Amino acid sequence: MNAAASSQALWFLSRGSGLVLLVLFSCVVVLGVAQRLGSAPRRLPRFVVAELHRTLALFAVALLALHVVTAILDPYVSIGWLATFIPFVSPYRTLWIGLGTLAVDLGGAVLITSLIRRRLGFRAWRAVHWLAYLAWPVAFVHSLTAGNDLGMPWVALIEWGSLAMVVTAALARLLAAVRGQIQPPDHARAQSGQWA
Repeated sequence: MNAAASSQALWFLSRGSGLVLLVLFSCVVVLGVAQRLGSAPRRLPRFVVAELHRTLALFAVALLALHVVTAILDPYVSIGWLATFIPFVSPYRTLWIGLGTLAVDLGGAVLITSLIRRRLGFRAWRAVHWLAYLAWPVAFVHSLTAGNDLGMPWVALIEWGSLAMVVTAALARLLAAVRGQIQPPDHARAQSGQWA
C-alpha cells in the first residue's frame, strides 16, 4: 500500500471511530440521565440500564484508543503524541484537536473515579462525575471542527442527531431537578457502588 492510500485509510479509520465515539458517548450520557431519573423502560431492571451505561463507557475507551492512535499515526497531519494528554499543543488544528484532548482528560477523570468509586466515597465520585456534562459538549465541538466532512449528509445526521439526543436528556434532567423529581440515591445503593 502506498503512503497516500495508507494515510487515507488511517484518516477514514480515525474519523469513523470518532463518529462512532460521539454516538457511544451520547448514548452513555443519555443512559446515565435515564438511570438517574428512573425513566428507563419498565421492562428493564434498573441494574441493566446501569450495567449498559458502564459497559458502553468502557467500550468507548477502547474505541477512543483506536481513534487517537490512528489520528497520530496519520502522516498527512502532524498532531504529536504529547497532544494525546496535553490540550492545545498539536500543531495541526490546535484549538479543535485540543478540545478533543480536553474531552479525553475530562472523560478520563470520570472513568478513573468511577473505577475507584467505592474507595472514593459517593460525594467525591458524584462531583467528578458531573464532568461528563462538560466533556460531552467539548467532544461534540471537537467532532464538528476537527474533521472536514460535515457537508456529507450522513455525517451531519450523526452529529446533529447526537446533539438532539443529549440536549433532550439534559433538558429532561434539568426539568426533573427544577420540579424536585430527582430522588437522592438511597444509602444502601450508595454504599454498594450502584450509583446513578
